[in-house]
Amino acid sequence: MSTTGDSGPQSLADGMRVLRAKWGWIVALGVISLIAGVIALGSVVMATESAVFIVGIMMLVEGVIEIFTAFSARGWGRFLFWLLLGVLYVFAGYICLQNPFKAAALLTLMLGIALIIGGLVRIFLATQMKQGTPWGWVVFSGILSFLLGLMIVAHWPASSFYTLGIFLGIDLIFIGAGWLGTGLALKKQV
Repeated sequence: MSTTGDSGPQSLADGMRVLRAKWGWIVALGVISLIAGVIALGSVVMATESAVFIVGIMMLVEGVIEIFTAFSARGWGRFLFWLLLGVLYVFAGYICLQNPFKAAALLTLMLGIALIIGGLVRIFLATQMKQGTPWGWVVFSGILSFLLGLMIVAHWPASSFYTLGIFLGIDLIFIGAGWLGTGLALKKQV
């Protein structure tokens, strides 16, 4: 028996009623995300710089948390590990904030390599799938990832000025479309 004092929805139906009442806010969030995505695609260099800036802030915050965590660790080995990890995060965040385009170049290269490796792994895993499974779609997605990664790496470092911005813009558009669709679907149920 739990008495947590939680006043939130107690069932899925209660949660849906709460969301239905807020459908307008959900649609507004979707529209804002769509507009931000279009703006990002209109200025991919600025969007790349913004994405790296956000990553830099997140790394700084994570680094400070890791450093504080180090002081609660038991034993010198764990303390030094957490402290070193925190210092590395702070340093990486500082680099992202001080020189976002050098950081974007490194992040873009890492993204391209990750897409190449992920695509190859997906293709290999598809060859291991049994007959009757959607192995063709897995191969197709693996080929797309591999080719996208290859294009990014082949055009590197020039691709570092626009790749992250394009990814951010596309992501914001998909997120916005998802929120917009969800909000409109909730409106129909009101």
